[in-house]
Amino acid sequence: MKPAVILVGADKGGVGKTTISRAVLDYLAAKGISARAFDTESPRGALHRFHPHETNIVDITETADQMKILDTLSGSSVRATVIDVRAGQMSETLRVLEDVGFLDAVKDGQITFIVVHVLGPSVSSLGEIAEIAPFMDDAHYFLAKNHINDTTFFEWDPQTYASYFGDVKCAGEITIPKLDEMAYEQVELNGVPFASFIAGKQGSFVLRGYVRTWLRNISSELDVIGLHTLVSPELRR
Repeated sequence: MKPAVILVGADKGGVGKTTISRAVLDYLAAKGISARAFDTESPRGALHRFHPHETNIVDITETADQMKILDTLSGSSVRATVIDVRAGQMSETLRVLEDVGFLDAVKDGQITFIVVHVLGPSVSSLGEIAEIAPFMDDAHYFLAKNHINDTTFFEWDPQTYASYFGDVKCAGEITIPKLDEMAYEQVELNGVPFASFIAGKQGSFVLRGYVRTWLRNISSELDVIGLHTLVSPELRR
């Protein structure tokens, strides 16, 4: 069984990467794909709070914690490993993966590597793409536009696209819609996965409905890019 690593991160903070990691874990579970996660927001991680059973908190800069993630890939019984990268550590994490030979293993076809790069709603965040491009040759690289507030994302015009994407192959874009603020707040207060909040019998029917629709829309986006078949190719059949 070929392991798959899904890296979710950004070099800019406040773009909602952990929200996307949570949605990805719910998506994989709904597809029947076993997954584990590593939260690099050491010593306290938000992903671990919502998915404590699947998640370990690590410091990606520490060799011992790198071993916890990478030395266990081939022996793990799960198909996917989700790494929620600490804000501002995307480029540093990729350099670590290069130094330890992980990217060579990806190139050799031993590991499926999926990168979800979460952008902020401004052109300035595109500057991160140049930092990340050298590590993306053999990865499935996706850009995520996370509408965590009411700001409007820039649109790609041909000149902007060429200037930022000339050195990196983008496999697709993911649009994360804004979740109703009260619904999001209730999930936060409950401290449970989005899917568990939806399935719960307590609380507001309306708020559960908002979360259900939001998660369904994200699942559709992830279906379009074929995330489930990248992790489990047999699902194509």
